[in-house]
Amino acid sequence: MKFKLLVVAGLILSITSFANVAAESEFVVQDIKIEGLQRVALGAALTYLPVKVGDEMNSFRISQLIRSLYSSTHFESIQILRDGGVLLVRVKERPTISSIIFDGNDDIKDEQLQESLDGSNIKIGEPLDKTVLTSIENGLKDFYYSIGKYNADVSAIITPLPRNRVDVKLLFEEGDAAKIQQINIVGNSKFSDKELLDQVELKFDTPWWDFLSETRYQKQKLSGDMETITSYYKDRGYLRFNIDSTQVSMTPEKSGIYITLNVDEGELYTISDVELIGDLLGHEAYIKLVLPLTKGELYNQAEVTYTEEFISKYLGRFGYAYPTVTTIPDINEEDKTVKLVLSVDPGKRIYVRRINFAGNGSTSDEVLRQSVNQMEGSWLSNATLESSKNSLSRLTYMEKVDFETIRIPGEDDKVDVNFTVKEQPSGSFNAGIGYGDRTKLSLQAGIQQDNFLGTGKRIAFNVSTVSYQKSVQLSYTDPYFTIDGISLGGSVSYSEFDGSSANLIQYNSKQYSVGGTIGYPIDEFNRINFGLTYSSVELFQNTPYVQTTRFNNQFIDPNNPDAAIKYDSFLGSVAWLRSTLNRGVFPTAGSSQRASFSITTPNSDVNYFKTEVDAKWYFPLSRNQRWSFLARFKAGYGNGYGEVNGIDQILPFTQHFTAGGSDTLRGFENNTVGPRGLQVTPQLILTDPNGVPIYSDPSNDTITISTRSLGGNAMALGGLELIVPTPFVEADFDNSVRSSIFLDVGNVWDTEFDYNKYKSLDVNKSYNNDGLLDYSDPTLYRASYGVSVQWLSPMGPMVFSFSKALQEREGDDMKFFSFNIGQTF
Repeated sequence: MKFKLLVVAGLILSITSFANVAAESEFVVQDIKIEGLQRVALGAALTYLPVKVGDEMNSFRISQLIRSLYSSTHFESIQILRDGGVLLVRVKERPTISSIIFDGNDDIKDEQLQESLDGSNIKIGEPLDKTVLTSIENGLKDFYYSIGKYNADVSAIITPLPRNRVDVKLLFEEGDAAKIQQINIVGNSKFSDKELLDQVELKFDTPWWDFLSETRYQKQKLSGDMETITSYYKDRGYLRFNIDSTQVSMTPEKSGIYITLNVDEGELYTISDVELIGDLLGHEAYIKLVLPLTKGELYNQAEVTYTEEFISKYLGRFGYAYPTVTTIPDINEEDKTVKLVLSVDPGKRIYVRRINFAGNGSTSDEVLRQSVNQMEGSWLSNATLESSKNSLSRLTYMEKVDFETIRIPGEDDKVDVNFTVKEQPSGSFNAGIGYGDRTKLSLQAGIQQDNFLGTGKRIAFNVSTVSYQKSVQLSYTDPYFTIDGISLGGSVSYSEFDGSSANLIQYNSKQYSVGGTIGYPIDEFNRINFGLTYSSVELFQNTPYVQTTRFNNQFIDPNNPDAAIKYDSFLGSVAWLRSTLNRGVFPTAGSSQRASFSITTPNSDVNYFKTEVDAKWYFPLSRNQRWSFLARFKAGYGNGYGEVNGIDQILPFTQHFTAGGSDTLRGFENNTVGPRGLQVTPQLILTDPNGVPIYSDPSNDTITISTRSLGGNAMALGGLELIVPTPFVEADFDNSVRSSIFLDVGNVWDTEFDYNKYKSLDVNKSYNNDGLLDYSDPTLYRASYGVSVQWLSPMGPMVFSFSKALQEREGDDMKFFSFNIGQTF
């Protein structure tokens, strides 16, 4: 059967070009046949045909048919033929993409390229539209030109495969970016070229060591720099400043760029008056009081923008979430003044219909709602939403929190609030690994779950088997024991401690403890906790030292002086906690303070008190907060009170403060900073006939200084830390990896130590060559500096520190490198 060709339609033909060809062929369709189908089913192809048996074919119908088939994106070419009343559609399907390969791309990641291709439906398994691929080539070339790579080329190589498949390869030749040879500013007299060029990102003729400067031409950065210069002038009174023209010229080899900016500075303008118009909802007096715009001052565009934002945010606190604030300048060219008229339209008060959460795979919505201050059904407050975001971010099991308000179609006064959270591991395997000259290898392990079963409750079970301590502890905390935010917690613990293995004086102890805490929120940032703990302590193998004898004597049995010392105590505590940190882990802004006071009850075997203060302040140094500055301070003091069995009480040496190590003074061995144990040996003259020793005058006594620390009843520690982007780590991982440069300073001392009593005694040089220091002197500080890297790993936080001492004292034990798992941040 011979078919008559009506139309051949390809990609290079337009529909209008073949419409006239088909005009002379009009007939009634008696049958329809489709040839050339491979991947597309016949039934699916027929659904794209706007023609059925019995229809009359003409040029218009043929145009419709071809448009419809091409719109399916399945076909590369189409032929329309007829034989009498039979309509034959002969098609060639577009090849299917078998693979997509990128080669030579350094400035654009594979993931970004694939995302761009996905948006154009260039995917593996999909038909290939060569026209789209050509537009992608041109778009990528435009991107390279925008960053100064004018020799860059992008070509798509299509390799045919069997069964109408193809491989697509995008081949990149990026080349080198054109460097800026010179930036000229023409027309400026008020500010010098240097002053203006210091404000911009693009640089030229930089010294070899300034490797952070951007000397590559980038179109987007040039636009940003022009905005920066404009803002620089307008923030200093030059209201009419304008950049009249910009010329960007290129060297013949396309390797250098010359930029010229022609500016019109204009004159200085002074604010003649500030007027508020519109509906300010009765807050006009307050807004006028706090406005930064002042009559008689130079015009400042930044302050105008800030004023508009301030009024918008202020009205947003009362539910007017979408106000319109417009500044209308009324310029007087004669006296070079401007009257600023702030027009305010608050719009409608907006109410929250529903609060939704997304991204919380393990944490229940109920737990998240406990930290959200914005209520459903109440008006929308931007201040309350921000505080809710901060409260959620401070949860230790939240890595990132964002929110957005969604206006409800058909409801001009209602919105939904959608919180999107990104969780981080709330359970951790805590471990510590350390090595010291005395402690050797030490290990500890434990499990902590800050978000147990998604309930927000904290459960921890820790077992320690380090060389100096064996302990087990079980603790539980419910931060929302009541709907009002009252917390309840408790703990049970047992420990065996060997002081000599922890760089402390020789003593061993066993301790049982059980206690509970209850906390009350004061407001969003402050809370008070109360606690009561019962402890039973047993001391044995207790080597006597000058500083410990006074405490030991009240418990020693004269009939059995070598027996263990035992005492019980009830320790009550109160603590104030305040936190405005922007995150619970790795914060970059805000501050936290903790002040606590604990005291044993009068019916305890020992009567003492301790008070501690711990504060941290974070100051972001960049808008993205990748650079931040940390200042921290920690201090403590403790002592005894009253008498027990006629003996004045002092702070038990087991409760002394210690310093040194990764969480106090990096660069010093754990617990080695501070007072050392002293032993005084009188000089024996002779023994009388009854065997009683007779000693020389006490001024001839010899003093032995232990190589181990005793700690002290007073402590002051501080530090400065510059938080910097971690090298070779992308910004997306800033919430799990942190690097910093630090300076640690501090000391531990004993206010009860009487230096004058021992300073004239001879030191036993055969035992210790270190001289005697005044352990009551708080000015004998230590200092160190170094670099620290912290990683929030699946097993828990890991800390790597490299430190060197700036100020050390005789007998201090230094430690250049430390590594810990499970370190508290």
